[in-house]
Amino acid sequence: MPAFVTFGRILFAVLFIYTGATKLFAIQATADFIATKVVVPDIVAPYAKEIETVAAMTTPQLLAIAIGGLEIIAGLMIALNFGARFFAMLMIIYVAVATVLFNDFWNQAAPDNAKVVVDALKNLSIIGALFMLMGYGRTTRPAEAAYGDV
Repeated sequence: MPAFVTFGRILFAVLFIYTGATKLFAIQATADFIATKVVVPDIVAPYAKEIETVAAMTTPQLLAIAIGGLEIIAGLMIALNFGARFFAMLMIIYVAVATVLFNDFWNQAAPDNAKVVVDALKNLSIIGALFMLMGYGRTTRPAEAAYGDV
């Protein structure tokens, strides 16, 4: 069973590694997409301007780099089973926030929102898999009968 779990963990992590790499390879396209959905709150805006000045990049570009890096690092750590629970927790938060911000199916009419609903449900299933990773953890469990003593 541990071989199957390891193989499944690696295959699952490929999703994050790939999407993180595509975000980093197309930073401007990712930043443009982020700019359409994310608004910097007024309370954080002065700090964001300072960071933009120091980095010589816009906030959406910085977010694109941060998100791409997070996905790649978290994917690698989950695949290697190093800090998997911690990175699974980070990815649960990230995927949940991204689902709410980028899959606003509740603002669209029923036939037009089908793709966005499927994307939101896909993200929900990814969150479920991440919770399973958090629950399983790093240690192996003893073999148990599926239905007790049957």
